[in-house]
Amino acid sequence: MTVFLTIVVIALFGITLWQMSKILKLSQLKGADNSQVANDKDNNLHGKLMLAFVIFLYLLTIYCFVQYHTFFLPESASEHGVDYDQLMLISMVLIFIVQFITQGLLHFFAYKYRGKKENKALFFADNDKLEFIWTIIPVIVLAGLIIYGLFTWTDIMNIDEEEGDPLIVELYAYQFDWRARYSGEDNELGKANVRFIEGVNTLGVDVSDVYGKDDKITNELHLPVNRKVIFKMRSQDVLHSAYMPFFRAQMNVVPGMITEFSYTPTLTSEEMRNSEFMVEKVATINKIRKEKSKKLVAAGDEALETYTFDYYLLCNKICGTSHYNMQMKIIVESEEDYEAWLKTQPTFGEQISAQASN
Repeated sequence: MTVFLTIVVIALFGITLWQMSKILKLSQLKGADNSQVANDKDNNLHGKLMLAFVIFLYLLTIYCFVQYHTFFLPESASEHGVDYDQLMLISMVLIFIVQFITQGLLHFFAYKYRGKKENKALFFADNDKLEFIWTIIPVIVLAGLIIYGLFTWTDIMNIDEEEGDPLIVELYAYQFDWRARYSGEDNELGKANVRFIEGVNTLGVDVSDVYGKDDKITNELHLPVNRKVIFKMRSQDVLHSAYMPFFRAQMNVVPGMITEFSYTPTLTSEEMRNSEFMVEKVATINKIRKEKSKKLVAAGDEALETYTFDYYLLCNKICGTSHYNMQMKIIVESEEDYEAWLKTQPTFGEQISAQASN
């Protein structure tokens, strides 16, 4: 890949030098006749090509929307995701409307006002009315989007630990994995610091803090549906980013400080797995994997396993050589199933006692 990119860069550099030499040659003609100067035939051709290109661009856009709609954002699996998607939809609709109009006008005018020998360019020194219109309209639209976005962001980031009965979970990042720490029956996490990391205490929980005794550390993230979850995030080493796309959630995990994010899951893993959108997408993925498996088997390798959907927590900051593999499975389930699973997990106090006895 590096060799290919190097060849592309060298080729582009060569084309640039070639074009610059042509410009230099044209600048030295001083009015002499030259076949490289555009004539009416050239202008007509390029005007029609401009029209043809914008029609191709529109057709390609429509085709992509129809053909690849399964790769759009799926239904949001969190409460705040509805507002997030609404903001995204409004922004994209406005962008595409403006793009369709301006791109069409640009190419249409390139055709309509293509060069002709007898034509002379009409020059306006300024037009205050026109400048006011093309300045005030973007200002109003952008101001509206920014204000709407700020209100949406404020609502999403409004983390109130007193509201309802939120679940407190710590997400701990390190190269190249995640750990989750649940706050136990007191619903309060014990103090922690990387300086306390030793033996089974891989998250550096303060053993002298009574609030930490009932904390539970797991390598899989289970969440109860329709219950608010407040995430406290820490990093052991470098900058990471907790990214949960189906919940429309992302927050940097910064060494030396605690960052926060919260959301309420609204769809269990099973419900999302059986949704119309996901069934169609999984079928598409498995079709591609099936074709790939045939080639692998023919080459003497093992076939790919059938893909099954699951929520995942990913790292969205390049944090080292195995960044691509830094992920943790998320299981959203009913409150009853969540409580049953949590009871099977040992507490931090039990882990420390077992280490001491050994």
